[in-house]
Amino acid sequence: MKTSKLFCFGHRGACGHAPENTLRSVRKALELGADGIEVDVHLVNGRLIVIHDDTLNRTTNGTGPVAEKSLDYLRLLDAGQGEHIPVLEEVFDLVNRRAIVNVELKGPETAAAVVQLVAEYVKTKGWRFEDFLVSSFDHAQIQTIKKLIPEIRTGVLVDKIPPDLAAYAEQLGAWSIHPNKRCVTPDLVAEAHRRRLKVFVFTINQPAEIAAMCRLGVDGVFTDYPVLIVTFNRAQDNIHP
Repeated sequence: MKTSKLFCFGHRGACGHAPENTLRSVRKALELGADGIEVDVHLVNGRLIVIHDDTLNRTTNGTGPVAEKSLDYLRLLDAGQGEHIPVLEEVFDLVNRRAIVNVELKGPETAAAVVQLVAEYVKTKGWRFEDFLVSSFDHAQIQTIKKLIPEIRTGVLVDKIPPDLAAYAEQLGAWSIHPNKRCVTPDLVAEAHRRRLKVFVFTINQPAEIAAMCRLGVDGVFTDYPVLIVTFNRAQDNIHP
């Protein structure tokens, strides 16, 4: 029986290879053959800034809360190897429909801004709603997305598995669930698939984990090292031509 290939989301681009959430990282993920690119966004001065933390200290040469800085200040910072903090449009333009873009909502009030930008790219730049996936641990923002444009695919992020997660995600109108690798189970995968939900697991960086996710039947994974997933999938093709 042929083992299914795993959909590969480059986590924060390809952050095992390049500074996270930078254009260099996104470019590297594309070069390595990632099927999807995951980035994180905060809203600053009406623009969607691509950065994971709500403070600058870990990933840039700046300090302090992101929300307290001006857009001009943020754009001057070094986010690693001379890269600046991108705005989300730059990520979209770089990807240019070569991969699915998974936008994770990190900051408050990001949902409406992401919807507006996605709609613009669908209307004026030839993208499709299927080219995007919007996810969050803040499930109220997922509800906002679905109220504004139901056609946008959404993913429910969870660190722990609550009772009836698949049913809950289905009620939210989600397209996928994104569980932590520590809590994904065969029952969860089976129930999600029964409800026609995709299962994408984070964050998978070891060969043994990759094989385990494949055995569980998940649809895909988030990884800091897309080359590992791409290599695994190619090996599956060679074993089961």
